[in-house]
Amino acid sequence: MSDLGFQLPAVIGVLAALSRLPGLLRNPHDPLLRAVVAFLLTTSGAFFLGAVPMLAEVNAITGVPNLAAPLVHAMLMASSGTGIVLIINWRGGPPATIRRATRRALGSYGAVGLAQFGLFLLGDAPVERLRDLETHYATTPYIREMTLLHLAAHTAAALVMYSLCRRWLREVTGELRVGLALMVIGQWFTVGHAVCTLVAVGARFAGTDWDFLSTQVARPLLRAGSSLVICGFVLPLLVQRLAGPWRDWSGYRRLGPLARLLAGLTPATTTVRMPLFSCLGVRRLQRESSIHDGLLTLNPYFDLALRAGALDAALTGGADAEEAAAVADAAMVTAAVRALRADPERCVIAHTRALQDDPGGCRDLVRTSRALSRLPVAASPGPCVGGGPGADGRTARPTGSPISRGGGPRP
Repeated sequence: MSDLGFQLPAVIGVLAALSRLPGLLRNPHDPLLRAVVAFLLTTSGAFFLGAVPMLAEVNAITGVPNLAAPLVHAMLMASSGTGIVLIINWRGGPPATIRRATRRALGSYGAVGLAQFGLFLLGDAPVERLRDLETHYATTPYIREMTLLHLAAHTAAALVMYSLCRRWLREVTGELRVGLALMVIGQWFTVGHAVCTLVAVGARFAGTDWDFLSTQVARPLLRAGSSLVICGFVLPLLVQRLAGPWRDWSGYRRLGPLARLLAGLTPATTTVRMPLFSCLGVRRLQRESSIHDGLLTLNPYFDLALRAGALDAALTGGADAEEAAAVADAAMVTAAVRALRADPERCVIAHTRALQDDPGGCRDLVRTSRALSRLPVAASPGPCVGGGPGADGRTARPTGSPISRGGGPRP
């Protein structure tokens, strides 16, 4: 017998906690990291213990019928308390305020968890009930109070987390907003679970059997609500973890056309061989460095008049200022590459004593690289355009170049 609805979220939570463990080991005193790992582990523990096969296993191992119930309740209280602490630390604020709120939340839910065990020990629940303990013992002294205390504390935690997430939801965007929205929805499912269970327990008080609300409605609501909450916490962490490599890969790929255009312009001795398993960030930096070196080599061949014409043409064609500048830079670099290759003796470089000035500042290498594929034919002149040597052997140099000394942002 399996209970995948509880076991799968438990596995996801454990994997997410393990992904944060290296950071916690490096910064063991970081309150946010501690809160994240504690919440993921306690929530995963509640899911793991809440599965019906595990409930039966705990009861069988301990030899105490229904002992799994207060254990699951206590784990849920720990999950509720650490969830509130995580939201408090996530939002930030004065350290003294955060510490007070953390102590208050952990102290309150720690006390409730201990009370669960105390009430269970005082009560009498000899018959094992894996799915309907709350309603079956609804009129049993102390077990009844244990159930009501659990429902009240769990509902209070859901409402507190709902309030915190709802207020914060208006202030954020992106994946954090999506994560908070999932948590807000999850808290309503959690409240729905408590209401259904409470109605079923109340029906037992009144002598009516509405146990289906507890066994067939409340349990799926708890499973769905807790899954949404844990997904809401994991989503921003996952996006944060993947965003850096994705930016590196995207930047590396988009710089490809410009890197291929400039390939071979610098001496082979300056090329750094990358290890086979180099990370994407290092590869992106190496590609940017190669582009910078190529642009430095091309600097004497840059033709500002050609760039100005390409810029005017792009603006006339409806491109915005940044896109037009990228197209103009791409046209000038393409022309400079042709001019350099038409000058095998490097006469222009030999007669150039200084780099051209850079009145326009750094350009966006990624935009320039992407613009290469959209160059009109007029922007790619013949091989001799772009500042070749004049009749006297000297270079006809423009007064400045927008892509000089590297021409792009270094991270």
